[in-house]
Amino acid sequence: MTKTVLITGGSRGIGRATAVLFAAKGWNVALSFVGNQASADETCAMCERAGFTGNVIARKCDVRDEDSVIALFEAARDRFGAIDAVVNNAGIVARQSTLADMDIDRMKAVFDTNVLGAFLVAREAARTLRSGTAIVNVSSIAAKLGSPGEYIDYAGSKAAIDTLTIGLAKELGPKGIRVNAVRPGIIETDIHASGGRPERAHELGPNCPLGRAGDPQEVAQSIFWLISGDASYVTGSILDVSGGR
Repeated sequence: MTKTVLITGGSRGIGRATAVLFAAKGWNVALSFVGNQASADETCAMCERAGFTGNVIARKCDVRDEDSVIALFEAARDRFGAIDAVVNNAGIVARQSTLADMDIDRMKAVFDTNVLGAFLVAREAARTLRSGTAIVNVSSIAAKLGSPGEYIDYAGSKAAIDTLTIGLAKELGPKGIRVNAVRPGIIETDIHASGGRPERAHELGPNCPLGRAGDPQEVAQSIFWLISGDASYVTGSILDVSGGR
């Protein structure tokens, strides 16, 4: 039977790379996007070109909205039946700033999406998944580094994802559901443009111990491994995919 993965924020960057990889591995893919229909359609086309035997759907979803998250899971189940894995990836970053200069609207937007949104997705996954399935949360190496002068709010929101991963793994382990996270470092995606510094990956990549920025496909491979049977005794773990940063 073809397995199904649900990926939030699946229309670009790490989410897109993960969707295409799972498609290439023969999984059904249900992905969410918040506003860019054209980008979501392109991701679906890339999945279909990956030579897979499953199917792909894209559903608009604002992870900050409970009803929208519930509807996303319902749409995936209606189309594919059981869900075998959830990649909790949707997130945002605001423009670079010191904490002293951040206004409340900016901080609310970051925490509502990256923390409340991720918790809502994780909650629905916990309600939906069965024994033998897995969740991977997408954190960030910023949770360890703090992102001073750039995105302390983003870093704090991703630290909450680390805590979510550890706690939920302990809650769901007895049910046979594994929960892990990846912490990407400097990855070449357009999230840097959202922060007002589109060349950030090229500028900072050479300073990593491996001497370069990462590729979204490298993060996707780590996510796939954590969900696969090869990681059957791995839960509550947070895997740094950061080039040693």
